[in-house]
Amino acid sequence: MSSNNNKILINTLPKSLKPAAKFVRHQEQASGLSTSRFIQDATTCLIPKVVFSRSLADLTENTFLETSEEALIYFVPTILGERVARKVFSKGLNNDLKKEVATTGVELLEKGGKNNKKVIPVKAAISLAAMAIPLTEFSLNYIKNLMTLKLFKKSDFKNIASLEETQEDKKHQEKVKKSAQKHIGLAAGLYTGCLGLAALLATKGKNSKILQNISEFIVAPGTKLFKKSPKAKNFFNKYTNMDFNSQNGKLCLSKGQLTTCVLVGGAGYFGASADRGKENFKETATRFPLVALYVITGSELVEKGFRRLLYKTGKCRDLIGKDMSVPKFDDLGALAQKLARERNSTVEKEYKSLAKQKVLISGLPYIFSIGVMGFFVAGMTNYFTKKRYENAKKAESRVNK
Repeated sequence: MSSNNNKILINTLPKSLKPAAKFVRHQEQASGLSTSRFIQDATTCLIPKVVFSRSLADLTENTFLETSEEALIYFVPTILGERVARKVFSKGLNNDLKKEVATTGVELLEKGGKNNKKVIPVKAAISLAAMAIPLTEFSLNYIKNLMTLKLFKKSDFKNIASLEETQEDKKHQEKVKKSAQKHIGLAAGLYTGCLGLAALLATKGKNSKILQNISEFIVAPGTKLFKKSPKAKNFFNKYTNMDFNSQNGKLCLSKGQLTTCVLVGGAGYFGASADRGKENFKETATRFPLVALYVITGSELVEKGFRRLLYKTGKCRDLIGKDMSVPKFDDLGALAQKLARERNSTVEKEYKSLAKQKVLISGLPYIFSIGVMGFFVAGMTNYFTKKRYENAKKAESRVNK
């Protein structure tokens, strides 16, 4: 069944079901990753951090960091990749090859063909240009430190988190300032290197076997490294691939790029927190692993467990297969037609039933993850930071006695 017919069937759904159905469908499309993860990030990171803010300085820097990161990660890739880098690095290609730039590197390598020698280096160059995003995220953590110093004259995390009101150490402030400037400069230097390599790949890649291998590794690391292991190949292509995803001939955010942002940004997160004291570093070490896993995988892990529960209890059997697979929303129209013939029913009736099941399978874990992860992680990390500090003070006082 065509995409247009699916859109028509969605419009036959009740008003109470239609918005949820449209969102789940959008979430499954390549362009839906940015929207769904932006909502998740805002509700699991920004809002809980605002609610649990411990001081004006804490509120200001969390609001700055989270809003900047979310705009950067979820909306800049399409602008930078599609509207800027693609135009710059595709200039040497003819019109047919320019269209192939929107095909993922994994697909190009699987299909093969002589044009890959020209297209894949260009795709790798575009991916390297997009490294501006994770490197900027890395820098944001240090920019946040500089902002708090400038606005609130604070560099000691104990004062920022209202654990204790102590006199700020001018030497420590200077140390935090210099570290921030150094690491922002480091990020700028690394990006200069990325742009240099991107230019080399785009202009010389088609004539160099070494540069072609580098390009293939950038856009399809799993295919390049794990030819004999399908599971490893698919995992690395999904989560470590720097290539863009695509939809309707346009470049859009991929899960591999999201992972790169989390890991590179995480290095800045840990480094900037270590500069402000062990309390800040320990809070980061408590929070980051949970948030990183959630940002990368979204509600996928919760949904897999939920599918098994539904299957065991005999729910949603029209959609959940024995292997726990579930058809995509755009496949529901064809399935509704099949069930209507088998059950002597109408397509609209079966489609409504399938849409309800699909929303339950995908929507409920999504909502649950948002509510639990956001406020649980923010509240837990703040609580443990305070308890660790209180326990440390008690132990220090016992030693001094």
